[in-house]
Amino acid sequence: MGTENDDYYSVARRKQVREESRKLRKKYLRYKEVEIVYSIQHKKLLELADDAGALYRIDGYVLINRDIFDEYLEQFRQPPKTKGKAAPKISRWKK
Repeated sequence: MGTENDDYYSVARRKQVREESRKLRKKYLRYKEVEIVYSIQHKKLLELADDAGALYRIDGYVLINRDIFDEYLEQFRQPPKTKGKAAPKISRWKK
């Protein structure tokens, strides 16, 4: 195996690539794009973005700052209920 594979499997390189891709993504999205990205309906999306302070209205355009919105959504994150254990597999057909 050559150095190309070592670079490919390097954890530090993966983190670097992830950070670079994060910088390249769009910072401001129109509300229709945000609806697709987050799978949230229009009315609820505008309500959450307004609560987060991520809403920008410019000449009839509505833009949402993705970084602020992501940070706001993190406060609603729910910890896992299973504590890392998989739910038991139950068959409907066996009794």
